[in-house]
Amino acid sequence: MSRNYAELHDPNAEYTMRELSSETMGVSAKRGGGRDVEITDIQTTMIDGNFPWTLVRIYTDAGVVGTGEAYWGAGVPELIERMKPFLIGENPLDIDRMFEHLVQKMSGEGSVQGVTVTAISGIEVALHDVAGKILDVPAYQLLGGKYRDKVRVYCDCHTADEADPQACADEAERVVEELGYDALKFDLDVPSGHEKDRANRHLRNSEIRHKAEIVEAVTERVKDKADVAFDCHWTFSAGSAKRLAAAIADYDVWWLEDPVPPENHDVQREVTESCPTTPIAAGENVYRKHGHRRLLEEQAVDIIAPDMPKVGGMRETRKIADMADTYYVPVAMHNVASPVATMASAHVATAIPNSLAVEYHSYQLGWWEDLVEEDVIEDGYIEIPEKPGLGVTLDMDVVEEKMIDGETLFDEE
Repeated sequence: MSRNYAELHDPNAEYTMRELSSETMGVSAKRGGGRDVEITDIQTTMIDGNFPWTLVRIYTDAGVVGTGEAYWGAGVPELIERMKPFLIGENPLDIDRMFEHLVQKMSGEGSVQGVTVTAISGIEVALHDVAGKILDVPAYQLLGGKYRDKVRVYCDCHTADEADPQACADEAERVVEELGYDALKFDLDVPSGHEKDRANRHLRNSEIRHKAEIVEAVTERVKDKADVAFDCHWTFSAGSAKRLAAAIADYDVWWLEDPVPPENHDVQREVTESCPTTPIAAGENVYRKHGHRRLLEEQAVDIIAPDMPKVGGMRETRKIADMADTYYVPVAMHNVASPVATMASAHVATAIPNSLAVEYHSYQLGWWEDLVEEDVIEDGYIEIPEKPGLGVTLDMDVVEEKMIDGETLFDEE
């Protein structure tokens, strides 16, 4: 059954004391220099990549179109359609106000965290692209300028047998020697063959030994040719996470990511404090700057890892990075996106002082870079484009070919 999500009735959205539309705020002054622009439409198309990427396009009455991307997930296109009436007629240059406007309007539908924030993030990224094009500046300039011309990329690696330490070591060597990356990540929450109960989060000693063998094999194989991080995907108990971190303390581990579930910050802090020689990273499952506040204020992480098209967008990630910098915490952006949000993350990374690297999760997807006309990653780095906006252009033929069944291609610009 077809539904028009833009016309859903929500009394909370229709009546709010903190109404931030241009009409209510009295933002009506004429703007010179071609900046008097209005949003006329917002469209989405979902791509069948290694994740179902949601691409977002914002259209304006100036003929300028911006492209963004939201973190993958069911319901994101519908939520973006739901928010369309709050954006039509607004000036796309007012990025901060538009973000807060959407958060306020969608407060009853979950704009504190979760998929609603993800949908807002995709819109926010597209606003940066269209604003950069209107102002004729690259997106990083909207975030304060650049610290570096190119951004380091870490490659999330996988093998046919991810539980085999030597297979992981072989793949690490291949990615370094043949693909040119000097930063890698492997999963540790892989079956060891020693599990007795996958639900209780407890690691038996034999399981810890197996995970330590993976770490040893990979780090000893690449040595100082690459930094290597290891991901646990929020799988283990606090005690098991501490024992695992201790077991790999003697190896050259860049960071151990998400060893415990994200809901309890007290446990996250406890694990990090107990592991002085194994850096602990977390953040991809925490939303907006408010969600990252305790992680940073309580120094519950050594490295913060927000996912830009999930956490709130480019400016929100910048705000998280600024907060992290007051605690001297570096930023390693989680990223499972298409070239669009990957490049947007790189624009953020070049604009903050404390960037470590941006993740790349699609090296085994042969057509990933074909989605845009430009080259994105070269020898393990992203060179930040000087073109206006994000600096990437969708190849509409590839978009049409790779759309999920039932999706509609974007309108022409």
